[in-house]
Amino acid sequence: MVFIGVALIFAYLSTQEYRHIVRIVGNDIHGDRNMLIGLTQIRGIGYGFASAILDSLKIDPHSNIGFLTDDQVKSIENIIKNPESAKFPSWFLNRRKDLATGKDMHLITSDIEFSVRTDIEREKTANSWRGFRHTFGLKVRGQRTRTTGRKGGAVGVQKGGKVLPAGAVVPGVTTDGAAPAEGAAPAAGATPATGAAATDKKGAPSDKKGAPTDKKAAAPAEKKDAGAAKKEAPKKDAGKK
Repeated sequence: MVFIGVALIFAYLSTQEYRHIVRIVGNDIHGDRNMLIGLTQIRGIGYGFASAILDSLKIDPHSNIGFLTDDQVKSIENIIKNPESAKFPSWFLNRRKDLATGKDMHLITSDIEFSVRTDIEREKTANSWRGFRHTFGLKVRGQRTRTTGRKGGAVGVQKGGKVLPAGAVVPGVTTDGAAPAEGAAPAAGATPATGAAATDKKGAPSDKKGAPTDKKAAAPAEKKDAGAAKKEAPKKDAGKK
């Protein structure tokens, strides 16, 4: 009985043309693949969608995909391109109520990437919240980001630089904020004569011509001397009389 069953199987396989590579909707699928698994290699077709296609066409899902005839391949492609012909419900499709056409479609292969890219660009140009989240590489659908999503954009507070240990001394900078002593190298990035006025030879602050820069402080002193001279003059005249 076993030999009869094997003979019948070989007779059935010999009547069909076996192909090692089957091309469906631009995708090359190995002929030794299972019928159901081979259809799922097409991007946009999942396990449920492939099972629905095979059920509508009355094809054995457990046979190899290399035994498909040309008519069967064409019928599979027609259902993939137009699922409405097989009376698939709209909720079974992956692109419902398209913004451009308003129709229910099922996208496959490169059409999926193109539609996703255009949707994201539309959100960005509309300055929507989803667009901002896409721009910064953050989660869009309200997920928790406090402890997850560490591979995307930055989460939390970023530090401006390295924190120095306690008691660390930076060269050229004193703890009280005074200027460095003579002969000491200036701090990195500091310009000469920065934070202190130029001084003349006597040590008094002066401008480029050498005149005292504190003009406001010198003016009141001159007024006091003039007032004192006026007071002393009448007293001397009174003494002569």
